[in-house]
Amino acid sequence: MSNFLFGYHIGVMNGPIVSIAKELGFEGNSFLEGLVVSIFIGGAFIGSISCGSIVDKLGCRRTFQLDTIPLILGAIVSAQAHSLDEILFGRFLVGLGIGVNTVLVPIYISEVAPTKYRGLLGTFSQIGTCIGIISSLFLAIPSENDPHWWRTLLYIASVPGIVLALGMQFSVDSPRWLCKAGRIDDAKEVISNLWGPSKVNKAIEEFQSVIRNDGADLDSSWLELLEEPHSRVAFIGGSLFILQQLAGINGVLYFSSLTFRDVGITSGALASLFVGLTNFAGALCASYLMDKQGRQVLLIGSYLGMAVSMFVIASAISFPVDTEISSNLSILGTIMYIFSFAIGAGPVTGLIIPELSSSRTRGKILAFSFSVHWVFNFLVGLFFLELVRKIGIAPVYAGFGGVSLLAAAFAYYFIVETKGRSLEEIEISLEANYQDRKNL
Repeated sequence: MSNFLFGYHIGVMNGPIVSIAKELGFEGNSFLEGLVVSIFIGGAFIGSISCGSIVDKLGCRRTFQLDTIPLILGAIVSAQAHSLDEILFGRFLVGLGIGVNTVLVPIYISEVAPTKYRGLLGTFSQIGTCIGIISSLFLAIPSENDPHWWRTLLYIASVPGIVLALGMQFSVDSPRWLCKAGRIDDAKEVISNLWGPSKVNKAIEEFQSVIRNDGADLDSSWLELLEEPHSRVAFIGGSLFILQQLAGINGVLYFSSLTFRDVGITSGALASLFVGLTNFAGALCASYLMDKQGRQVLLIGSYLGMAVSMFVIASAISFPVDTEISSNLSILGTIMYIFSFAIGAGPVTGLIIPELSSSRTRGKILAFSFSVHWVFNFLVGLFFLELVRKIGIAPVYAGFGGVSLLAAAFAYYFIVETKGRSLEEIEISLEANYQDRKNL
């Protein structure tokens, strides 16, 4: 539900922004139109950076429920807006909620999922985002004929928030958080129900061993992210999101409708639908491969595929042998790029960071990493078109290809494989590696 909402709000403004601008009196002002779309990112940044402290104190389940307040209110305020200020406030509230959820979802999945299914369940978030985008595009079709349909679209966005609030009432708290909170019997019950009675004693022993090593208090300090080994994981998390954004996913998605137009697909909604279905297919493949091939292999393969795709498009644009062949190569490159992203760079980045983080600092490291993500997401959106105007689309795409190669090299040298290992095993091994390096 959380990621469905994320995808839905990404796609919901695509079509109706013109109708919204006309009705609320800022038609033709591209800056204000852009502000209505991008203030969402400002809210998401604040939500992400504040989530770490909230989830440490309340646990994932209560934080999910608390977070539905800005999600539901933001959707309703946006739907009822009769001025620019109201729509901006509504979009900001929604962004705030989405920012919290982008941190919460990977933490919760990594902490409640059985080890052998953690990768599979982690990719559900990517699948949820894809379904949300596709749903918003389908539901936006009537807005072409009905200038007030955007209000209905935004009212609909409040429904998943209500489902999430009610659904989490019947979900469990993370057994790791329960153990940190001193609720050992509750933790045992959750482990027994989720992972099986045979796992209870071993899991509790591992949790308590890590708690003794990390410290028993629920709330960690931001300054701990400057200490090894937490600083290394924070560096990896921030770097992965910077590389993900600088590899150009948002730029390519923005330009994809123009690329499809070159081969006769003039409907922006239809072009976006092609992109959404490709993303969905990649996410399904990732869910199958994540626990079989491992995170590092998928990440490296994904970025190599993205690099090849970018170089194919850049070559097709720079050296056009034939117009039809160049257009077809651009389409093929775009589809290859989006599929490659969805199979690794998209789902693995959000999954690997909580796996590498310690139990004590997981919330803070995820909060830091996702706040970096939102900053670079905003910067790429801000400067992409300006770069295209100044140096042309081919050099920009070639630059994306270069960053993708750099990201593949980063994954090869810095990412530790986490497939098939419990979070405690990973944490203990990383701590041991750090102590070995310190003693050398």
